[in-house]
Amino acid sequence: MSIFSKLFKLFLAVVFMPLIPMLFLLAYYQAHLKENILETHSNLAQIVASSMNQHIEDLTWRLAFAQHLTETLQTGKNPQSILQEALNANPDFLMLAVLSPKGKELYRVGEKQILNQIPPLDLEDDPSLPDLAKTPRLSVSSFDVLAGRPISEFIYPLPNGDFLYGIMSFFGFLSRVQEQRIGTTGRIYIVDQSGGIYANDYQYKPAFDAETLKDAFASKNQLIRSLKTPKETYVGAFSSSPILGAYVAVLQLKSEAYRSIYYTNVIIALFLLSIATLSYFGALTFAERLGEPIAALSQAAKEVSEGNFDEKIDEEIGWGEFKQLIRSFNQMTADLKDYQVLQLQTQISEMKEQVFRSVAHDLRAPLLGLQGYLHVLQSGKASESEKKEYLKMMSQAARNLSSLLEEVLDVSRIQAGMMNPKKESLDIQDLLKNVMETLAPAAREKGLELSFQSEVDRIPADPKLLQRVMMNLVSNAIKFTDRGFVRMKAFQDEKAYYIAVQDSGIGISEEDIKGLFQKYHQIRSDKPGYGLGLFISRQIMQAHGGDLEVSSTEGEGSIFTATLPKEIK
Repeated sequence: MSIFSKLFKLFLAVVFMPLIPMLFLLAYYQAHLKENILETHSNLAQIVASSMNQHIEDLTWRLAFAQHLTETLQTGKNPQSILQEALNANPDFLMLAVLSPKGKELYRVGEKQILNQIPPLDLEDDPSLPDLAKTPRLSVSSFDVLAGRPISEFIYPLPNGDFLYGIMSFFGFLSRVQEQRIGTTGRIYIVDQSGGIYANDYQYKPAFDAETLKDAFASKNQLIRSLKTPKETYVGAFSSSPILGAYVAVLQLKSEAYRSIYYTNVIIALFLLSIATLSYFGALTFAERLGEPIAALSQAAKEVSEGNFDEKIDEEIGWGEFKQLIRSFNQMTADLKDYQVLQLQTQISEMKEQVFRSVAHDLRAPLLGLQGYLHVLQSGKASESEKKEYLKMMSQAARNLSSLLEEVLDVSRIQAGMMNPKKESLDIQDLLKNVMETLAPAAREKGLELSFQSEVDRIPADPKLLQRVMMNLVSNAIKFTDRGFVRMKAFQDEKAYYIAVQDSGIGISEEDIKGLFQKYHQIRSDKPGYGLGLFISRQIMQAHGGDLEVSSTEGEGSIFTATLPKEIK
């Protein structure tokens, strides 16, 4: 077979054969993107469900007046003024009442319209009351509609044995939820377990089949791939809510949700067809032009592969870039020596060694530990207590490996410029308090005083990234402090905000400070760590437009100061 025929068939094979799997890939791409869109709907439903859960959890601290109410009841005084004050302070409370230990109403306050519709309460036959009395907790009922408003009842046991009963309106919350949009037709709905949608006269009421929604809720799969109505078909997802018997559903017209997929598929199909057409004629043209010089290069390459570096190609058979290629090939065969191969191998070996050396020890130690524990467990000689201990150690080793790999990935993200802070107005006191509460056990174990002080209310920063910096600085301070204190302080001046972490630890020498913020730099090898935390922390602060600095005295302690510049207005 001639070189022309080979090249022509090769071009066709290279271009057309991948088109076959590309057709299957196109179908898979469409299905995968549809799944991703439904997953996005599912994530949104879960976010709304979490928001609803937070809304209910906030109810607990809003019932702080229950202590005062209990004290008033114990003295025999009328608590209606306290109930009315709590009702006024919480606009979404429609009614509050005090029930006796047996569930009979003692006192009530609320809107007249609500009070007129609800007869005196008697929950003596309610089986949940004894359980609430034994394990005091807030109980929230399912949704209902009262006076045209979506409401939920709650019962809260009081220390003196009575119960606080309330009716809370969810109108505001549901209004905010149902005002959200996904595209033009996508909306968020709160649905009961029978498929009924909670909506008032001012809100959009879709024509969904309640029975179809009810069947969807019975499925373990929270993705709704097809929900048909008399006129349209919807897709979406749902998530269970903290309200008993209620779900959060995110639904959108199928035609709108998948519109971008259809357009993309058409564009890809046209693109593939254009490639196929151009490739066919390109193969025909280039096969003719490439035949002779490629045949000569192929024969010469075969000679070189057999060790014959004296093979030369006539430059006159080439054209254009091929002539330069042949000239370069001839020069290459003249200059190619064994030491070049050896030199390349040496360079590759050095590069591998450099990368390996950075993390080899930290990877090897936990891996060897895991292998050792596995060997002991597989031998069957370990007792039950030893097995538990070995499994605990294996879990710690696995976490160490995961932590190392995560930090290495963070370094890669930083070097690729992919770490972009999402600034917002951050309550710095809450952040420092959270850091202190998280690391308090480690500080107590070493007998250290861990505290914080803030002269600043809010700062512009990425909450997750700034918390990571503070967690790293405080955990390092605890690690290198054997007695004394670790203190956090937030303050400001005209130009910037500052967050300082001060300890009474071992301190850092001037020589060590020079390389402190470099990758894989560790002051003491006997302490756990990978030498990446301070490097990543400084990069995070610099990404905010600030910096991370240190001042230290050996034997007396260190102060790490994170700086965030104020925005110029």
